[in-house]
Amino acid sequence: MDKVSLILISGAFNLIFGIFHIAFWWLFRWRTELRRLNFANRAIMQILNIQIIYYLFLTATICFLFPLQLSETNYGALFLISCSLFWAIRSIQQFIFLKVNKPVVHILTALFFLGTILFALPILI
Repeated sequence: MDKVSLILISGAFNLIFGIFHIAFWWLFRWRTELRRLNFANRAIMQILNIQIIYYLFLTATICFLFPLQLSETNYGALFLISCSLFWAIRSIQQFIFLKVNKPVVHILTALFFLGTILFALPILI
């Protein structure tokens, strides 16, 4: 597979995770569950989630609009390495903060690791 195709797939990967994060309010019943937190923590949870949605959509858009530049320039390589590190750090955080032995957690951890690989591959090939 060529670099441009990998970058487009990486963009789709982040787009899907952005949509997934939009669903957090429904999936995790945040309307009721977040009421248990104090005002600041409730606000922080939602603000951080919205910022992650923004990041995921932004990186997906950059991958879709500039795949050649990402595959051929030093700036593109830096961007791809940064995105790969984002997913690598997210994978590691699973083991630190989400110590749950459930299949869905293991699937998500594998997907986060896949993000690490997807964004690194165009640099490595």
